Amino acid sequence: MATYLEYTDAALSHARFERMESGKYYASIPDFDGLSVMGDTEEDARRELRSALDGWIDVQVKIGHDRVPVVDGIDLFASPKFVDDHR
Repeated sequence: MATYLEYTDAALSHARFERMESGKYYASIPDFDGLSVMGDTEEDARRELRSALDGWIDVQVKIGHDRVPVVDGIDLFASPKFVDDHR
């Protein structure tokens, strides 16, 4: 089972950044509906996206969604698998 940090890092690795006509950067992550931010620089947008992703996951849990997108095979809510050492 992956950690929360591994999950968010994997999600952020799929982030898309677009420079707007205003010079600001728009950032989003595919499959994370409603999650988007803007920043003055791409790095600002990346920081904002990390913070927004954390809040987005929290909201999904609070409104009763027990599933968030599986990212790179990482399921944040997968049950841990135990190894039977008594074979």
